Amino acid sequence: MSTKDDNPFLSEFGDIKPLKQDKVTLSSTEPDKSINHTIRQNSAEKFTNKDLNFLIDSPIEHVQPQEELCYKVDGIQTGVFKNLKRGKYHYQDSLDLHRHTVAEARQALFSFINRAIKDEYRCLLITHGKGERSNPPARIKSYVSVWLKQFEQVIAYHSAQPKHGGTGSLYVLLKKSVNQKLENRERFNQ
Repeated sequence: MSTKDDNPFLSEFGDIKPLKQDKVTLSSTEPDKSINHTIRQNSAEKFTNKDLNFLIDSPIEHVQPQEELCYKVDGIQTGVFKNLKRGKYHYQDSLDLHRHTVAEARQALFSFINRAIKDEYRCLLITHGKGERSNPPARIKSYVSVWLKQFEQVIAYHSAQPKHGGTGSLYVLLKKSVNQKLENRERFNQ
């Protein structure tokens, strides 16, 4: 065992005594009503009640009721886009937005696309209607064309063939999931 004289550290700090501490007992039966607690609680409530729907609901530029809609991200093969336009891909799910308000259509489309992504669907049919009698005309159609571009997973869409609703509907193509990409690699790289 070393003494103060043997250890330079102890010789320098050996006379130090711990400070006396005041003990504070917090009652766990009463909630903390401090300003910080209230701010944290309000922030947590806002976060849990926050609308996760990122689709815009502000005014947009409107399209015409009979206008053909098309969109594709860079890198989509021409043949894939032509097949989508011609309705050659079997759509795995569909959504009808007739008689929806803009707010209802926004929520329905958001839920529909997210469910389709989760279910790993590739092709969808969305019927928005032409909106010839709406004021302004083609209101839902216009919003749907803007909203779909806001989804990173939507890589293309095109107005449908007449048998599927024509310019009142859209074929929508989603990105392949990781599982689908892996499956394609295994199937075609053997």
